Amino acid sequence: MRTLEDIVPPSRRQLPPDAPEPSTPPTRPRTRSRLPLGTFGVVLLIILASVGALVYFSSAEVKVTPLSRTATLTDTPLVASAGTGDLPFAIVSVQKVATQSVNSSGTKAVSASAKGSLTIYNTQNTIQRLITNTRFQTASGLIFRIHAPVTVPGAKNGTPGIMAVTVYADQPGSQYNVGPTSFTIPGLSGTPQFTAVTAKSTNAMSGGASGNEPVVDPATESATRSALMDTLRGELSSEFTSQIPEGYALLLGASEVTFDPMPTGAGATATTAELKEQGTMRGIVFPKTALAKAVALNAFSNEYKGEPVTLGEVSSLTLKPKTSLAGTGDETFSFTLSGSAPIISAIDPVRVKAAVAGKSSANAEAALRQYPEIHKAVLILRPFWKRSFPEDPSQVTVTLLPASGN
Repeated sequence: MRTLEDIVPPSRRQLPPDAPEPSTPPTRPRTRSRLPLGTFGVVLLIILASVGALVYFSSAEVKVTPLSRTATLTDTPLVASAGTGDLPFAIVSVQKVATQSVNSSGTKAVSASAKGSLTIYNTQNTIQRLITNTRFQTASGLIFRIHAPVTVPGAKNGTPGIMAVTVYADQPGSQYNVGPTSFTIPGLSGTPQFTAVTAKSTNAMSGGASGNEPVVDPATESATRSALMDTLRGELSSEFTSQIPEGYALLLGASEVTFDPMPTGAGATATTAELKEQGTMRGIVFPKTALAKAVALNAFSNEYKGEPVTLGEVSSLTLKPKTSLAGTGDETFSFTLSGSAPIISAIDPVRVKAAVAGKSSANAEAALRQYPEIHKAVLILRPFWKRSFPEDPSQVTVTLLPASGN
């Protein structure tokens, strides 16, 4: 029997003297860890895609901030022309009617003629004089007359001369409360002037009535009409603003609101009446570019040379007409301007593109410094290794930023 002392681990056993040395197993050489071929391909693909995206989405852009200067005027006299000239103007007019039912206390006999405004157009090159009581006729045969003589300007450069007038119905009656329509002048029938001189109304005629109308307590009528006028002011202002042509400016003082009480009508019952108030808002508007030039010429007379400009915020400019806006219809409109407004230089994107095309960033920046209308220009080239703008100007993008003062 063997004891524990007889068991010797193989590593400690002694070999016989003539026993050969045990062989050492061969050692495998260490190899470097290699990136799998598939992973390498993915990495290469990502790199190529990134470079391709940079090239595909390459861009050349110039962000331009135009020069803005504040112009200040004090009672500066100006004259605008109807539709033409260096400072043209346009007339905007809107009309609304508000109605309220109130209690009545009987009836009374009434007889009133309708009235309203219309614009006369003269396509002749010569003026056209119209005498007092000249008739204006609707297509349905209703006659309206002017109560004072007028002289309608002749046409200029193909633009008809215009004149706004107030006309009065030839007879009392509500049938004359017609909506906007066209008019001819019977007195010119049989002459070339018949087709050359015409008229058109943009608002309804109002005030015509005959027969009996309900009687309303004076205090009730006054309070009700006052409330109707307050309602109309807001509605007229909103409608008027929506009618201003694109690119035109309305200045403070260049519009006015007038009210005409319409005949009291019968209500839904025998003891009620309908009070109606007609409101008209009329104003003069100017093209922003033309008005900006006129302001710049007066505010910067020594430095402004007529280059293209436009107006910024005009809320600080006040217009004072020399004649009532309600009667505007002459060939010219005289007024004064006071206050201040930003005059913003106009930027021509085509000109900017041509200035930088084919140039390095440094040369493009130097070229744009020569443009006085540019307050600041930021040049952007992508990808980052591009050093110059494309030769083709159409490949350059110009972005206009909000104006900034000098």
